[in-house]
Amino acid sequence: MATTVAPIVTAHIGTPDSHTLRGYLASGGYEALRKAVTTMTREEVQTEVDTANLLGRGGAGFPAGRKWSMLRKADPTYLVVNGDESEPATFKDHMLLEEDPHQIIEGTIITAYAIGAAQAFIYVRGEFALGIERMTQALNEAYGHGAAGNRIFGSDFSLDVVIHPGAGAYICGDETALLESLEGKRGFPRIKPPYFPAVMGLYGAPTIVNNVETMSNIPWIVVNGGAAFAALGEPQATGTRLFAVSGHVKKPGNYEVELAKNTFRDLIYDPRFGAGIRNGAELKAFIPGGASSFWFGPDRLDMALDETKVKGEGGSMMGSGSIIAMDSSTCMVRAAWRLVRFFSRESCGQCTPCREGSSWLDKIMYRIEAGDGRPDDLDLLMDVCDNISPGVQWPSRWPPNMTTICPLGPSIPPPIVSALGMFRDEFLTHIKDGACPYG
Repeated sequence: MATTVAPIVTAHIGTPDSHTLRGYLASGGYEALRKAVTTMTREEVQTEVDTANLLGRGGAGFPAGRKWSMLRKADPTYLVVNGDESEPATFKDHMLLEEDPHQIIEGTIITAYAIGAAQAFIYVRGEFALGIERMTQALNEAYGHGAAGNRIFGSDFSLDVVIHPGAGAYICGDETALLESLEGKRGFPRIKPPYFPAVMGLYGAPTIVNNVETMSNIPWIVVNGGAAFAALGEPQATGTRLFAVSGHVKKPGNYEVELAKNTFRDLIYDPRFGAGIRNGAELKAFIPGGASSFWFGPDRLDMALDETKVKGEGGSMMGSGSIIAMDSSTCMVRAAWRLVRFFSRESCGQCTPCREGSSWLDKIMYRIEAGDGRPDDLDLLMDVCDNISPGVQWPSRWPPNMTTICPLGPSIPPPIVSALGMFRDEFLTHIKDGACPYG
């Protein structure tokens, strides 16, 4: 049974004018920022976030407080907020940008204060037209309210914030490619080391890159304390998290739940959330953490929403917070092919294994789905996957090995390896019958 806790990042969603300054102030907005800059030192803010053990909500799951502590001491330093949500079926940040922009801005300014940033940039996916409009409007209102700009709320802290629209490249979800884009260059990921953003980031200066949902948690932590946040969930998976549940569920949408105390079954079947599989069908498989994660079968439904367990026991990840349910009517060959085609088209082309491998995988998968597959295609698929991510296998393990600069490369094999491992008979049927059995 799913636990019930008061929402944190979605607390204002659904309230009248939640995207406006008036609506945000009515629910206690900017009180956390006022508290931080007028009554707390930078170190005290950092300590609260550290105590909260807030894991990054963008996919990597790295503790935010620890990331802040790794910032190289130099002047200037920058804060960049990653709102370039572009992965298929991932739409949680999209909602936050449109429905509660002031919460993101408040969290951004508190974080900038905590790390001593000279300037903050909020990078928003270019296709989010309404999100960009509302973020821009909210930022203008924040300046007018004294929450941004010179001497914020009468304190000695000043900060300029820039809303920067992206140009629609999935690769810019990678933090170093995003920084390249911010600098006006093509979104090519940078090699790490030496280009760890906390050491050598935007314009060569130390930079912290955090996700939109991560920033949305900061005001609550400042007001209520890191210990209160850590009391939710379990020590290794604290607080709540926003999940985008989609696919063949009756009620697709964004749902905020307590981590570790709830399971995938709760999110997919609880009447408050996904409400079960549509038309009374059976669940065939689900993707637990976005398009780049290894798939799970129904036997994993009772696994807790805990990144350490999903990675350790499940060999996958919760990643971008996207859960995609697939029912018994799903052609698993087609599902895997469509995901691979997305990654192939979004590859920046900088690394040979990703550029060439994704293209070949797309062609082979299309050939099988179209009914022109060959028996040796299955071994060929695994061989190409192994060249992109050496040692990739089923049952899966996490993290995958890399031959590329950024994680887009090893994001390509999971759909194919999962589909082959769980539904090899469907591939063989496509090849034997010379057509897709699902029409």
